[in-house]
Amino acid sequence: MRELSVVGVRVELPSNQPIVLLRENEGDRYLPIWIGAVEATAIAYEQQGVKPARPLTHDLLRDILKALDKPLTAVEITELKDNVFYADLLIGDDVRVSARPSDSIALALRVGAPIRCAEQVLTEAGIVIPDEQEDEVEKFREFLDQVRPEDFAG
Repeated sequence: MRELSVVGVRVELPSNQPIVLLRENEGDRYLPIWIGAVEATAIAYEQQGVKPARPLTHDLLRDILKALDKPLTAVEITELKDNVFYADLLIGDDVRVSARPSDSIALALRVGAPIRCAEQVLTEAGIVIPDEQEDEVEKFREFLDQVRPEDFAG
């Protein structure tokens, strides 16, 4: 497993499909995952420190885990099958729950849990951005500084 960090979310044009972009901590690969608008909003809210008036589903799950004294120890993106990513939530010492990567990432951000990815998934779906395209990544980061979670509402 390789540890990843969340670069952010954006809307891919012309399809208007949100993606979350992850980056390998000890490497140069990026992992783009197409996600739903609700999950994109949840990730963007957390990254921007936006606190909604009422808890979102991911906030509720965080609060339930805390109330049960069962920490989320990690998120693992385990497989890519037929262009669909699969992930597991690792809870406490011995519980593994299958979940969508987008939900898993939104929850991991809320509790500070590491996000890991199977090497096979990174080999298959990871992309390396050449140095001459690094300015595109910087533009993406600038976009993230200006985007609002409401921009993902469909």
